[in-house]
Amino acid sequence: MTSRRRFLTATSLLAGGLAAATPELRAQLKRADVDPNFVVKNGRIRQSIMGWCFKDHFNAVELARHCKAIGLVAMEGISPEFYPEVKKLGLEISLVSSHGFAKGPCNPEFHDEVVAKLKESIAIAAGVGCKSVITFTGMRFDGMDDAKAAQNCVDVWKSVLPDAEKAGVTLVLEHLNSRDNTHPMKGHPGYFGDNVDFCVDLINRVGSPNFKLLFDIYHVSIMNGDIIRRIRQYKDVIGHYHTAGNPGRAELDNTQEINYPPILEAILATGYTGYVAQEFIPTWDDPILALRQAAQLCDI
Repeated sequence: MTSRRRFLTATSLLAGGLAAATPELRAQLKRADVDPNFVVKNGRIRQSIMGWCFKDHFNAVELARHCKAIGLVAMEGISPEFYPEVKKLGLEISLVSSHGFAKGPCNPEFHDEVVAKLKESIAIAAGVGCKSVITFTGMRFDGMDDAKAAQNCVDVWKSVLPDAEKAGVTLVLEHLNSRDNTHPMKGHPGYFGDNVDFCVDLINRVGSPNFKLLFDIYHVSIMNGDIIRRIRQYKDVIGHYHTAGNPGRAELDNTQEINYPPILEAILATGYTGYVAQEFIPTWDDPILALRQAAQLCDI
């Protein structure tokens, strides 16, 4: 079983150090300067994980056990059926999924479906003590008028916000990049909300403290850049963060261009106390060691 093989790889590293690693893994360790025994110590950043990124390696409960051992405090991007077991392990649910990025409120064809899914997700979030539900603009479509599509989004979100406000839940709108066309989850060509400044404009038009921005550092890096300045500029409307290395949406190691420690310091300087979720797709021989490396880098 793949997950068992990877678990044994990690266990051998802990027992034998670098001598037990393959040449490839030793190179990865050196490149990333990771301590194979690292456990979160500072905890100033409340680290979560987006479960879908590791679904080829572990089920949600197996992944939760690894996260707990490393010192992460929450999970998201997993099926609600796993919530009870994850919470039993002492982890929180940091974000509840909803209607997905393809079928969004910009397209009138999906309005009823989006409203129903958002209301369902708000109820699920309230039931497990989660404060955030994700939402998206959706994809462009034939004959689309941008101004009307933007208004469609605002109208749909306003229609479900009374439910969110009553439940104490915040909808967080995720900005996605439309530039990377190499992989269905590394970029989303045709996504309407691919400009973070435009997404903030939509949030201001909705005008509710229960509607905020999901600032995905990876996507912002690709589409807009100037990450730290935008974090400072939009601090009052940011409700959640995601990480990943750019390019490739892989590990947060020295092969990618985003300098995470000063970005995380900037996040803390804004007074943000929410979650920062690791959302990279692991490429290392040992995905849990890759997660440990990301947790170490972000434990500033």
